[in-house]
Amino acid sequence: MEIIITDIEHIGDAARQFVDAIGDHRVFAFYGSMGAGKTTFIKAICEQLGVEDVITSPTFAIVNEYTLNTQHSTLNTQQIFHFDFYRIKRLEEVYDMGYEDYFYSGSLCFIEWPELIEELLPDDAVRVTITEQPDGSRTVSMG
Repeated sequence: MEIIITDIEHIGDAARQFVDAIGDHRVFAFYGSMGAGKTTFIKAICEQLGVEDVITSPTFAIVNEYTLNTQHSTLNTQQIFHFDFYRIKRLEEVYDMGYEDYFYSGSLCFIEWPELIEELLPDDAVRVTITEQPDGSRTVSMG
């Protein structure tokens, strides 16, 4: 599946398409270069799901937890875990944080910089690639 984000003003429409495609999947690994828009897109997805918390990049915290407003969600979970593994130097750091408790919790997990922990991703993790196009639009590929 491909979603086109023509510009920042239309990111909500793209996020709605993404939410409609979530289905039973819970772990999403977001790939893309620095500045491709991973955090911005995840923020838009969370907003579409009804998150009312302040949504920021978990670059320094490694993981942020957001609570879903269940009246806005048809998902069978009330939590979203948003990871940013950019600063991970050793896999032991991920083991120490108890990644399994998050990845196998049944909650939504959105992971930035998953290439640094690739071997720990669940087999059913959905790979999401965000690519910046020459015209400034973004292509979001899921598969």
